[in-house]
Amino acid sequence: MAKELHENKDTQERLILVGVEIEERDSRQKMEMNACLDELEELVATAGAEVVARTVQRREKIHPAHYLGKGKIEELQIMLRTYDATGIVCDDELSPAQLKNLEKMLDTKVMDRTIVILDIFAARAISGEGKIQVELAQLKYRLSRLAGIGASMSRLGGGIGTRGPGEKKLETDRRHIKERISELHAELKQIKVHRELLRIQRSKKGTPVVGLVGYTNAGKSTTLNTLTEAGVLAEDKLFATLDTTTRKVELPNGSEILLTDTVGFIQKLPHHLVQAFRATLEELQYADILLHIVDASNPNREEQMQVVYDTLHDLGCEEKPIITVYNKMDREVELPLPLDRHAMELVQISAARKTGLTQMLDAIERVLKSFRRSMCVLLPYTEGALTGWVHGRCEILKEEHRADGVYLEVYVDEEAENRLRPFEANPLQ
Repeated sequence: MAKELHENKDTQERLILVGVEIEERDSRQKMEMNACLDELEELVATAGAEVVARTVQRREKIHPAHYLGKGKIEELQIMLRTYDATGIVCDDELSPAQLKNLEKMLDTKVMDRTIVILDIFAARAISGEGKIQVELAQLKYRLSRLAGIGASMSRLGGGIGTRGPGEKKLETDRRHIKERISELHAELKQIKVHRELLRIQRSKKGTPVVGLVGYTNAGKSTTLNTLTEAGVLAEDKLFATLDTTTRKVELPNGSEILLTDTVGFIQKLPHHLVQAFRATLEELQYADILLHIVDASNPNREEQMQVVYDTLHDLGCEEKPIITVYNKMDREVELPLPLDRHAMELVQISAARKTGLTQMLDAIERVLKSFRRSMCVLLPYTEGALTGWVHGRCEILKEEHRADGVYLEVYVDEEAENRLRPFEANPLQ
């Protein structure tokens, strides 16, 4: 019986990482090449495989036909036998021709960074929306590579690249895949309409929205859980959570905000994923403030911060007010921390140890107040409904019950200012 169980157990894939370093790059970019392979190794581990070796080729440019030069391919053939590897993972997205040629020359399973990321997303998607988004991204990726991945897919019995929709559409023709993509687009459109209705309801209540953004594994979900007990999965892995979660948080002054967690960013994030998750990421466009969570202990933190800002630029959110939060300060952190010219406030926290959170909430208060103005109003007692609306909508600094009405000193946004202007009062009266 034990022997049968052993034979049925999935064999862990043994993979070799492959990268191309362009010769014109300076020393800082060379460090980025090493960081990319370190990150790729973490991605492969997250997907459930083992990295047994890595190799880098220096070239003037990536070979258009088979990614690597013939000498490096011959070296890889030896490495595959030496390490008993079951495949390779290239750090760049391969073209259909590169994928097909490498498979033919190496006679092994060939993957790229995009396949690994898509596989992780397929394994981590929980909600219906997340699964739709991942399947859409996978089908778009595979649609452009139908001519190049047939041999690889027919060889696979499992492992990275087979989760999600897998082969269920690859055996069919291009027309059927396009039909499925159209169906998924229609489903996402319905989800977007539902999300818009929720957004309108929130807007009517006037509760400020703060969006959590950051590099994957920077600690966004841990921060959300610490502040709200949201129960979101928070692991020390890349892309531990994909689904958007929104929770209420009370600020020190008693007012409330909505804190929204979104999918993490990463270097070379596949554009198919950005497109598929655009409905989710568009939540950031409606946020009043972005809370940029940074892993301060990561030696590549500055490069990761730039990836986040590049992605925000692509989404049209780079002009949002930003608070940069240096997380994981309980770990070994190289000082000084990088200056962030994008940020209105800089805060240091440890979400895991629950330190610095009050300072972070205070920073949110200050930024919210910076684009509101104070106002003094005298509301007649006949305006009871409006008085109740102010209590639910505005931050009240002072309240007095006078003979002719309720005197209030409040912080207001543009809508509240317009409604209360007829009742504006002199604070000295």
